[in-house]
Amino acid sequence: MPQLRLALNQIDSTVGDLTQNAEAVVRWTRHSAEQGAHLVAFPELALTGYPVEDLALRSSFVEASRDALHALAGRLVDEGLGELPVVVGYLDRSESAQPRYGQPAGSPQNAAAVLHRGRVVLTFAKHHLPNYGVFDEFRYFVPGDTLPVVRVHGIDVALAICEDLWQDGGRVPATRSAGAGLLLSINASPYEAKKDDTRLELVRKRAQEAGCTTAYLAMIGGQDELVFDGDSIVVDRDGAVVARAPQFSEGCVVLDLDLPAAAPEPPSGVVDDGLRIDHVTLSAEPLPPYPAELAGGYAERLDDDEEVYSALVVGLRAYVAKNGFRSVLIGLSGGIDSALTAAIACDALGAQHVYGVSMPSKYSSQHSRDDAAELARRTGLNFRTVPIEPMFDAYMASMELSGLAEENLQARLRGTLLMSISNQEGQIVLAPGNKSELAVGYSTLYGDAVGAYGPIKDVYKTAVFRLAEWRNRAARDRGQTPPIPENSISKPPSAELRPGQVDTDSLPDYPVLDAILDRYVDHDQGADVIVAAGFDPELVARTLRMVDRAEYKRRQYPPGTKISAKGFGKDRRLPITNHWRESA
Repeated sequence: MPQLRLALNQIDSTVGDLTQNAEAVVRWTRHSAEQGAHLVAFPELALTGYPVEDLALRSSFVEASRDALHALAGRLVDEGLGELPVVVGYLDRSESAQPRYGQPAGSPQNAAAVLHRGRVVLTFAKHHLPNYGVFDEFRYFVPGDTLPVVRVHGIDVALAICEDLWQDGGRVPATRSAGAGLLLSINASPYEAKKDDTRLELVRKRAQEAGCTTAYLAMIGGQDELVFDGDSIVVDRDGAVVARAPQFSEGCVVLDLDLPAAAPEPPSGVVDDGLRIDHVTLSAEPLPPYPAELAGGYAERLDDDEEVYSALVVGLRAYVAKNGFRSVLIGLSGGIDSALTAAIACDALGAQHVYGVSMPSKYSSQHSRDDAAELARRTGLNFRTVPIEPMFDAYMASMELSGLAEENLQARLRGTLLMSISNQEGQIVLAPGNKSELAVGYSTLYGDAVGAYGPIKDVYKTAVFRLAEWRNRAARDRGQTPPIPENSISKPPSAELRPGQVDTDSLPDYPVLDAILDRYVDHDQGADVIVAAGFDPELVARTLRMVDRAEYKRRQYPPGTKISAKGFGKDRRLPITNHWRESA
C-alpha cells in the first residue's frame, strides 16, 4: 500500500490577527517539513481565529482573509516549503451565491484551502453548519456543496470541516462513494467536560461509515468564553485508534500511514447529498517504500477533575494574554471561591502577576482573614489588606440602611475598591462567582459581580470544592505546597455580611441545589420532571423561581470560561422580561 506521512498541527490562533496566525502556520509547516511530512494540516479558521462571529459579515475582513491566504501560499514558497501541500482554514465568500433574504450579507463561508507551490490549488466550504449551543453558523455562513479530494503521492484524501463529521450524511458517506483512502477533518471544537469520550466515539463511527482512515485535527487555546482542548485523533477504517494528541497542549502529531492506492481515474460526478466531487491531483505516483518510523503516539487522558481545571487555566490565560493584559486582581475573602480563583490565576499567569486584596468588614471572622493571608503565603501572590469598615461607617452615617441593603453595601464597597485599584494599577479584576450563585442570583450587582472575567462562572459549587481538593492533592503528589488552605475547603460557605451568616440560610444544601440546577439549567427539564426524579416539590418550585428572577443579574455578569454543555451566556438565552413560570 502507498505510504503517507501526515502532520496534524493543533495550534492556538487569535481572532483577527491574520499576520501572527500566518506566521504560526509557516513556523509549524517548517517543523512538519523537518519531520519529513508529506501532507500538513491546520485547524478550522486557523488563519482568522475562531469563532469570528459578526466579523464574518464585514466584507473588509473577508477580503483581508482571502488576501492573507494567497500571501501565505507565496510565503511558503519563499521559505522553501512550497512542495509541501498545506491544508488551512480561513474565511472566504461564495462567488456564486445570489443575495436573498435569510442569507448572510456577502455570502461568507467557513472555508479551507490546499496550498501548494505558491498557489491555492483547492478551496472548499463547510457543508453542515451548526446552529445550536454557542454556534450561530447559519447567521454567518453559506454552506459548501462539494466533496473536496486531493491526490497526494497516489492517495486520495477527502477533506471536511468540523460539523461535517458531527452531522449524519454529507461528506462522510460521500467519502466512501468517492473511494478516498483518507478522510481529513479540520476542527475548532470547543471544550466541554467529558466531550473527549463523545469525540472519540464520533470519529470511530465516522471512520467506519467513510470506509477509510480518518484524521480529526483540533484547535488548542482560548477565545473569550470558549476553550479548545486539542485532543486530535486518528483512527483506522475499523475505528481503532492510531494516534491521539495531548489535551490542552499546542504541538504537532506526525505519523506514517499505509493507505489504499487511488483509482487510476480520479473520482468525479455528484455523490451523496448532492455533493459534487472537486478533485485535484498534486502527485499521482506513490512514494518509494520507506521505513515507517513515526507512529504519532498516544497521549494519556487527563482525569475528569484535572481536565476541567486545565480548561479553566487555559481559558483565563488566553483571555488575559490575547486582550493585552498582564496581571489580575482578586478580592480574597478566605472562602473557597476566591481561593480556587486565585489558584487558577497563579497557575495560568504566575503568582507574580496575581494581586490579592483582603477587604474585611466588622462581620469578617478572624479565621477568614487568616485563610486569605495563608492562601497568599502558600501561592506567593501579591497581597494586601484594606479594611472597608471606615468606608462602611461613613455610608451608614449618611443614610440609614438595614437588612439586605446593609449587607449589599459591603459587597459594593468591595467592588468599588477593587475597580479603583484596577484603574490605578492596571490589573483586571476577576469575579469569583460560581455557577450555583449565578443561577439563583446569590450575588450582588456592582459588588462581588464586578470584574473583567469570571474564571469559575461555569463551575457549580459542588465542583468548586472538588476542584480545590484535586488541586491540593495534585500539589502534594508533586511534593509541593497545596495552594488552598484546608480551612477554606472545610468550613461552611458564608458571605459574612451579617453575624453568623452561612449560605444555607438562603439556599438549599449545595449538593441538592446543584442537582436541581443541573436538570433545569443544563438539561432544560421542567418542574414536573425534576419532581418526578425525587426532589421535594416546594424546594423545586422555590429554586426555579430564584433562577428565573435572576436573569437580569446574569446578563450583567462578566464573561467566563465555559466548561459545561450549557453555560450562562451564548448557550442559554432566555428573555429578561418573562412571565412564564414552571409549576411543581
